[in-house]
Amino acid sequence: MANKYVDFISDEHLLMCIQNLHNAYLKAKNNVSKRTFYKNKVDTIKLTFDSLFNDISEEDLIQAEILRQIDKSINNSIGTFHEQVLGGVEGYEVGNFSGFDIKAKDDSLFADIKNKHNTMNSSSAEALFQKLARYADDYKKAKCYWVQILSKKSFDHHWTGDINGKEYSHSRVYKISGDRFYALVTQQEDALYQLYKALPHAIKDYLNSAVAQEMVHENSALDEILAETQKSKRSVLNQITFENYSYYLGFNEL
Repeated sequence: MANKYVDFISDEHLLMCIQNLHNAYLKAKNNVSKRTFYKNKVDTIKLTFDSLFNDISEEDLIQAEILRQIDKSINNSIGTFHEQVLGGVEGYEVGNFSGFDIKAKDDSLFADIKNKHNTMNSSSAEALFQKLARYADDYKKAKCYWVQILSKKSFDHHWTGDINGKEYSHSRVYKISGDRFYALVTQQEDALYQLYKALPHAIKDYLNSAVAQEMVHENSALDEILAETQKSKRSVLNQITFENYSYYLGFNEL
């Protein structure tokens, strides 16, 4: 029977990867309590301009601000999603904290996957090159890749050049864009495009499933703030301003 979503992994595996990412989203949102949201002080003057100039409701604006705060955590989880998807391709497996993100079961390929091309500083890049070079030295037939899922162009070439003031080069260490790496692992040139096209359908199917329906309802700072507005009768922004700046002159009148 043909797969419903993509050709290179089973429908069950893709839905499992989506479920794992959904769990990461819920965990990240739950971790943003009112206390953590207020930690760096909320600029409610800017939020007032944002709300009125952009015609966004106060609740939607605060939800967007919460999502902005959890964006880094979610970006890391998106990288994990790609690792898990590719780990479901026949002949490959995920690293599970073994030092690599994905490998060929016959040790012919090792890879470290980053979701975006600009997520590492020079020291991190140097450490990654050295790690990949060690894998290449230990496994004489292995090609080792730094994978950039979202890159500025499509490419697959040796990773050479100056890193942190030192020249690095290895005959079996490469840099590769996400589309090329998906094509390499799956042997299907349009594999990443297949995934992109299938995701809306697969995500909707997952969200309509019994598994998703049984998930604990997400909580966030916004729920706590809204609960306070029910008691104080303040607007959302006034409540946030009062709780952050009531010690400022006049602000205790809100």
